[in-house]
Amino acid sequence: MPRRLPSREKKKMAGKKYKKAIEGYDRDKKYNPSEACALIAKTKISSKSDESVDVAVRLGVEPKHADQMIRGAVVMPNGTGKTKRVLVIAKPDKAQEALDAGADFAGGDEYTNKIKDENWFEFDSLVATPDMMGVVGRIGRILGPRGLMPNPKVGTVTNDVAKTVKELKAGRVEFRVEKAGVIHAPIGRASFEGDKLAENLNALIELLIKLKPASAKGTYVKSVTISTTHGPGIKVDPGSFKAAP
Repeated sequence: MPRRLPSREKKKMAGKKYKKAIEGYDRDKKYNPSEACALIAKTKISSKSDESVDVAVRLGVEPKHADQMIRGAVVMPNGTGKTKRVLVIAKPDKAQEALDAGADFAGGDEYTNKIKDENWFEFDSLVATPDMMGVVGRIGRILGPRGLMPNPKVGTVTNDVAKTVKELKAGRVEFRVEKAGVIHAPIGRASFEGDKLAENLNALIELLIKLKPASAKGTYVKSVTISTTHGPGIKVDPGSFKAAP
C-alpha cells in the first residue's frame, strides 16, 4: 500500500505546487481572455482531479439598491463539465414533458413532501411551473438558504419546462451579485481547452454588460479574475470584453 502522507507534508507539497504555479505567469498583468484561459492548464494545482475553473467579477454596483441587484442565468457555449441533476415541480402533463426533455425527477407534492420530511436534496436545480409555486412556497424556508428556490428572473419559474431542462443540462449557470458587488460563477474545468474557457467567459461577461443598470455610475466591470479550485488567480483585462464600459 502507498504510504499516507502526514497533513503537514501534504501542505508542504501543496505549497510547492502553488509556488510553481505562480511562477508561470505575471500576477500583476491583466491578460486578454484568450491569454488568461490558456494559462489555466499551467496554474492548476491538483494532478488527480479535474478542478473547476471559476471567475470572480467585481462590478461597480450597490446591491443594497433593488435596481442594482444583478441576477440572471447564462448558457455556457461549451458547458461547465458538470451534469446537473434537475427536479421539476409541475402537474402531470408538464412533469412528463420535463422527463421527456431529460429531467432527473418531476412531479408534485410527493417531491416537496420528500424534501420537507426526509431532507431529500438529490438534485442541483429546481424548476417549477407558475401554477405550482404555491406548493413550492411552502418549503421556501428550506430551499432559500440552499439557493434552490425557483425564480422567474433566472428562468426557473416557467411553463416552458422542456427548454429550461435542456438548458440546465447543457450547462446553464445562474449568478447573483453578492453584497460586495462580486459575482462568482463556474466557467468550465481545468481540462477544457483555453479557447473553450474563453468562449464561456465571454458569454458571461457580455451578458453582465447587457444587464448593467442605468443607475450604476462610474466603471461597471471593475475587475475580472479566473482561477482553478485550488490555483492562483489570473487577472483578465476588463476592457478586452466587447462593449465593456
